Amino acid sequence: MKKIVKVGIFISKAIISLIILSILLTIFINIHVKSSTEDMIMSAEESLDKDADCILVLGAGVRRDGSPSPMLEDRILTGIDLYNKGVSDRLIMSGDHSTKGYDEVNTMKRYAVERGIPSEHVFMDHAGISTYDSIYRAKEIFQADKIIIVTQQYHLYRAIYTARSLGIEAYGVSADIRVYAGQDLREIREKAARIKDFFMAIFKPDPKFLGDTIPVSGNGDITNDN
Repeated sequence: MKKIVKVGIFISKAIISLIILSILLTIFINIHVKSSTEDMIMSAEESLDKDADCILVLGAGVRRDGSPSPMLEDRILTGIDLYNKGVSDRLIMSGDHSTKGYDEVNTMKRYAVERGIPSEHVFMDHAGISTYDSIYRAKEIFQADKIIIVTQQYHLYRAIYTARSLGIEAYGVSADIRVYAGQDLREIREKAARIKDFFMAIFKPDPKFLGDTIPVSGNGDITNDN
C-alpha cells in the first residue's frame, strides 16, 4: 500500500512539474517571438525604403455574402494604401480557398481591383490556409525574398518570426484600423499559435500544398481562377 502511495505521489509531482514547465515554456516562447520582431513592425512611411518584392496580405474571415470581415477589410485597405504609397507594386493576397464553398482570396483581390489596383499586380495564393503556409509559399512559390506583411499587430509578431526563420527579409505594417470584437479570445489563441509556429520554424515542414513557381515579378492574373 505504501508503495502505491509513493508511486501516486511521484506521478502527481511529475504532472505538476510538467504543467509548470509548459507554462514557463509558453511564457518564454511568447516573449522571445515578440521581442525578436517588434523592431520590424513599422509605419507605412517607414516601409517605403525597404524595396520589397511584394506586400503580403494575410487572409481572414469572409462573410456568407462574400464580403470581407472587418479584420480582413482592414488588412486589404492597408495593403492598398501601401501599394498606392509605392512600398511595392505587387500584392499577394494569401488566404484559405481550400474548398469551393469558402474563398478568401478572390474576395481580397476583387476588393483591391475595385479600388483601382491593376489586376495583373494582384496575385492570389489560394493555399494560404495557415500563417506558416502563407509565408512558406511566398518564398518558395512566389519567389519573394523581401516582403512587407500586412495583418493586425497581435498577429504580426508570429508572421514576421516565421518569415525570418524561413530566410525571408520580412517587415510588418499593422492593419489595426478599428477595434475588433472578440479580440481578448484571439490574443489567448495567438499565444498557443506562437508556440506551434515556433517549432514549425525550427523543423520547417513543407506546407500542405506546394506547386509550380509563380514569380511575383510577373503577371498576377496567372493566379486567377480558370
